[in-house]
Amino acid sequence: MLTKLKSKIEDRLSKDKYFAAFETLPQMNFDAAPSHIDADISTVWAMAAAKIIKKKPVDIAKKASKVIEQLEEISACAFIEPGFINIKLSDEFLVEVARDRRIKNRDGAPNNIPADKILIEFVSANPTGPLHVASGRGASLGDSLVRMHRALGITCDSEYYINDAGNQAELLGESLKARAAGKEPPENGYHGQYLIDMAAKIPSDLPQEKYGQFAMEELIKSQQADMEAFGVEFAKWFRESELHKNGAVENAIQNLKDEKNVYEKDGALWLGTSSDSDDKDRVLVRQDGRPTYFLADIAYHKNKFERGYTNLIDIWGADHHGYVARMKAAVKALGKPDNSFKVIIHQLVHLIENGEKVKMSKRAGSFITLKELTDEVGRDACRFFFASRTPNAHLNFDIGLAKKQNNENPVFYVQYVHARICSIFRSAAEKDIEPFSMTSPQNLAPQERLLLSKMLWFKKTIETCVNDLSPHHITTYLKELASLFHSFYDSCRVLDENNLEMTKSRLFTCRLVKERIAKGLELIGVSAPEQM
Repeated sequence: MLTKLKSKIEDRLSKDKYFAAFETLPQMNFDAAPSHIDADISTVWAMAAAKIIKKKPVDIAKKASKVIEQLEEISACAFIEPGFINIKLSDEFLVEVARDRRIKNRDGAPNNIPADKILIEFVSANPTGPLHVASGRGASLGDSLVRMHRALGITCDSEYYINDAGNQAELLGESLKARAAGKEPPENGYHGQYLIDMAAKIPSDLPQEKYGQFAMEELIKSQQADMEAFGVEFAKWFRESELHKNGAVENAIQNLKDEKNVYEKDGALWLGTSSDSDDKDRVLVRQDGRPTYFLADIAYHKNKFERGYTNLIDIWGADHHGYVARMKAAVKALGKPDNSFKVIIHQLVHLIENGEKVKMSKRAGSFITLKELTDEVGRDACRFFFASRTPNAHLNFDIGLAKKQNNENPVFYVQYVHARICSIFRSAAEKDIEPFSMTSPQNLAPQERLLLSKMLWFKKTIETCVNDLSPHHITTYLKELASLFHSFYDSCRVLDENNLEMTKSRLFTCRLVKERIAKGLELIGVSAPEQM
């Protein structure tokens, strides 16, 4: 409905005599008005229009405000320097817009986001050990983005890439064999506690040459269980070994040769990535004929495109930053557009307990596993905390704060709003008050009006998350919405049997808040409890 209001304002401005002389005027874009401004919407339209009209933005804003305030949906419109226009909606229209729960766009995608088939690949840890905390951050990020794309009507799938080729299985087998014999694994092997536990599960009739494959399959099952417990589902768990079995690696080489992007040097086959911002060219096939991991990765991304995906998003850990340029160059070498492949690098997670960094697992002695952290603080806290920071920022995860059951803990603070509203509805039902009707606003209190105004921006917040490829905007939104509700609840009586119209009006507002809270939490994989 805000889109219709934008169009209506644009149409009215284009017909006004002050603006009619200009064939092309900028589009009207809305943002939430700053908290210190008594308005619902703020726009910088006048500043954009100044480039066309060749007048001061503040003068344009003054003229535009007089036109805008004539619309029936607007109760007031004011301008401030250097040219901001601040719009206050009528209470009736505010309620009408807040009532609109639709998230999906009719055209399938928000502005600047292609309505294509997107594949987001994330976690993709080597199947040589349990998932660590950093994998949890990548999983939370990827899963949240998939949910948000889908919420907006964008076709989006998720995928986990299993690096089960190469000499990893052999080395894993040697490490497991050593543990089974009560010895230390090879120096370059795998030394975690998990192999000691796994050694006790080895079938008595399993040949030692099968130990590596056995260990890898057990660890894949473990990673799948960790992801399921973390609320993350993948459309496909793709094995690297499939590429080698199906000849995809050889096909990738041929494709690159056809595009004339490879050359031979010193008995090896190279890809000329240095021409595309990489610091040097990269080997695809070694002198002894063995393909590099980079070549397998190219074959995998080629496979993604062949499966019909038009936009690929990879989520990698901070240690993969140097890999971005060469992979972008490889995708370009496959003949794909530059914007068809994006990489999100998520930074490290620092666990904090009692003010000190937690560096090692109490059990395994090497690193903290995702399962350990989830068991310690719960899935909801993990996912909310992980989603609360932009991926390119380091995350200090306060374990003590995540375990608190009070308003200091942000996830508790937000969830409690949902639970409190459910409690209000139960009380209303006991009094036989129907909570789900509002024909017109009943003398909206300032705190109630702020709540309704905040709900105008729920969909745009999701769009911003998708545009920025970061879910942190939604956690900020949820915390701000929760804060407004707590203020509303403290100041406004909701259930008043002596004023049923006011009660129904406020119950309606509560219902809208509850729906936004529940949907927002769902988008980041967090539950919305009805009781706390």
